[in-house]
Amino acid sequence: MSGLLALLDDVAAIAKVAATSVDDIAAAAAKAGSKTAGVLIDDAAVTPTYVTGLDASRELPMIWRITKGSFKNKLLYLLPAALLLSNFAPWAITPLLMFGGAFLCFEGAEKIFHALFPGTSHTVDADMTPKDPKKLEEARVAGAIKTDFILSAEIMTISLSVIDAPNVYMQAATLAVVAIMVTVAVYGVVALIVKMDDVGLHMAANMRFAASRAVGRALVRFMPYLLATLSFVGTGAMLWVGGNIITHGLQVLGFPWIYDQIHHLAVAASHSIPAPPGLTQWAVTAAIDGVIGLVLGLLLIPLVTKIITPTLARLTGKTSAH
Repeated sequence: MSGLLALLDDVAAIAKVAATSVDDIAAAAAKAGSKTAGVLIDDAAVTPTYVTGLDASRELPMIWRITKGSFKNKLLYLLPAALLLSNFAPWAITPLLMFGGAFLCFEGAEKIFHALFPGTSHTVDADMTPKDPKKLEEARVAGAIKTDFILSAEIMTISLSVIDAPNVYMQAATLAVVAIMVTVAVYGVVALIVKMDDVGLHMAANMRFAASRAVGRALVRFMPYLLATLSFVGTGAMLWVGGNIITHGLQVLGFPWIYDQIHHLAVAASHSIPAPPGLTQWAVTAAIDGVIGLVLGLLLIPLVTKIITPTLARLTGKTSAH
């Protein structure tokens, strides 16, 4: 009997440790997820552009394929790579994070540049124009998964940088939770956005009451504005997140001047503007980071489009899409 009681005590102790570990993983995942908010906004804003303009019946299947590609990116490729870096080359995390931040700055600046000067695009999407709908779908899914890989790498690296786990198993579990949580959230929102106009059309055509039909028509009219707003917010998030990653990375590497000046300006603004101090500091910091990201991105456009892209095209034997 005493042996059975001892065994039950051991089981209870193990269960308590397991429950504590689950709580710790959930808390760390929530903290890491909050730090990636800017990239998540960008991901949710960019993805709908890959599935709009095709047959409505293919939108959800395409989103599901992109979602599966995102799970594969995060869980099969990026999670093991992140753990290897964290445990064997932690010094490489900040430079890689800054490289990803510079890419976000470039992408955001290029969107603005080509909005102001249309017809000069060098983006990945420029050559996604096959006439066969099936080939167009394949090209768009592949492009979306490629973009997701870059954004997912940023999400996983940011998450890794804020996870304070006692061992590699907790790190892995937390990153896996972040990966699943983020992917479900982003692509669930994307599916809702993409199908909202179809919901509106259905309501406008089939609802019994005039008020319901009016709501459906309003949804249909509202969706183009929502997509345009998401595109704007996504571009701003690219520049803000990218600029913040660069300034914070410089601080970590021993060059804190820019980061400190931004902090001082944000604090000074919070004392002079009649608004909640935390909100003011965040807004000022995000705005300055966004300007830094835009300037850096504009400087990178000729470097990427005139040197890096043609060089990679020659090395891979592919024609660059200019």
